[in-house]
Amino acid sequence: MGRGKASGKGGGDRAGDTGTDHAPARLDRWLWSVRLFKTRSVAAGACRKSRVKMAGSPLKASKIVRPGEVYEVGRGSLVMTVKVLGLPPGRVAAGQVPDYLEDLTPPEQYREAARRSREQREHGAAERLTVRPTKRDLREIRRWLGQGEETDPGG
Repeated sequence: MGRGKASGKGGGDRAGDTGTDHAPARLDRWLWSVRLFKTRSVAAGACRKSRVKMAGSPLKASKIVRPGEVYEVGRGSLVMTVKVLGLPPGRVAAGQVPDYLEDLTPPEQYREAARRSREQREHGAAERLTVRPTKRDLREIRRWLGQGEETDPGG
């Protein structure tokens, strides 16, 4: 006797669970759960690199998350401002994210981040044009200079 849920001890009924009364969650786990980062280790790395802040102060991955707190989360060229609405039981579907976090990031920050990202891609494309020529490029250069294929030592 006294085993399992029938005894009234341990593992309770989850009916009516709202998702906001779960045990305290670590910051890295919450960031992963609400899909701000693809993996929990990437979320912890962002904390280690001081990309997650509260009121300008960097936070550790082990910080306990509480509803109502507002975090600044750096993701590439975008710094998102998010408010904790609840603590999910685990990683949630994209459609459920608004139940657990409120995005307070101004729309102009998204536009500015998109502009910077576009500029970086264009700059990267320009840099790729200045890399070492491929074997095919070298053959075309030799042909253009009149040296022909017969001088190609690599075959």
